[in-house]
Amino acid sequence: MSAPTTEGVARVLVGYLREQVERGWDVTLACPGTGWLGEEAAALGVRVETWYAARAPGPGLAREVATLSRVVARDRPHAVHLHSAKAGLAGRLTVRGRRPTLFQPHAWSFLAATGALRTASLLWERQAVRWTSELVCVSESERRLGLAHGVSAPTTVVPNGVDLAGHRAGGTRARAAARAALRLPDAPTVVCVGRLAPQKGQADLLAAWSAVRARVPDARLVLVGDGPDRRRLEDSVQPGDGVDLVGARADVPLWLAAADVVAVPSRWEGMALVPLEAMASARSVVATDVTGVADSVPCAAGAVVATGSPLALADAVVTRLLDPERADAEGRAGRAHVEARHDAAASARTVAEVTMRLAAAPPVR
Repeated sequence: MSAPTTEGVARVLVGYLREQVERGWDVTLACPGTGWLGEEAAALGVRVETWYAARAPGPGLAREVATLSRVVARDRPHAVHLHSAKAGLAGRLTVRGRRPTLFQPHAWSFLAATGALRTASLLWERQAVRWTSELVCVSESERRLGLAHGVSAPTTVVPNGVDLAGHRAGGTRARAAARAALRLPDAPTVVCVGRLAPQKGQADLLAAWSAVRARVPDARLVLVGDGPDRRRLEDSVQPGDGVDLVGARADVPLWLAAADVVAVPSRWEGMALVPLEAMASARSVVATDVTGVADSVPCAAGAVVATGSPLALADAVVTRLLDPERADAEGRAGRAHVEARHDAAASARTVAEVTMRLAAAPPVR
């Protein structure tokens, strides 16, 4: 069960589904609507159940739980795997430990909240572990963060992975070809991919951009993605800033290939997929030091800077735009890193093995 149907969580989930179908499993996916995730899952032979769910808790929760209850009662699954906070909430209220249940937060819910909602989210996560057979964390730092906040359950760490075949490592020629295909000018280019929302920190990158342009006047910034912050971000950009918002795109690998540097200014994560995809494309990464980044971006592949520091972000970007040989060397190091540690197929196999182990064990009570 998954509430997000786009962006990184959905791409990770499709890899899991492909592995499970290839093993001959009978798989049902409950997710909102019939968007990209549902279409990809159906093409794999997965039974897709439309589950209308808002991203945040609200008055529709009872209906969301009722819908999932009907799916579980009909299919009687050997195991239930819940992805992200909303599915983790509704799914565990539905199953209540009566079937082996995996919960994969993909970033803890309490990181996205403030005030009373943050307190409530944390209390829920601490209590819901009694209905959780196993946590699946996408990074060691995500696991440690949960423990530090009192969220304790049997846990397997399964680092996110990327489809290496879908992201080809390329140097100067590949960059020039990508820019030509996208009709981008041949200028120092920073690409940021992600949902336009507070979590992904594009506003922080824009706050740093004037400092980048002061030292690299012809630098270009491309924001790839869509989301609730789009209008606000567009309003903050002035003509001549060298910033383009190109919306959601299906050709993300091409945009990554066009970059000199890929910026990942997130405010919170579990383990962001974009840095892995950038490294798979042999591109230097400048990312903020949120959960999972230190686990996945080695120092040889780019820079990890403090969150909430536009000057640090700008300085790291400028350093690489002014030294393209260094950036290219970091890109090559990043590609070697993901080949060794972040193959999506290996991650999917691990999740399948955990699922089989739990399916053979007594349920949590």
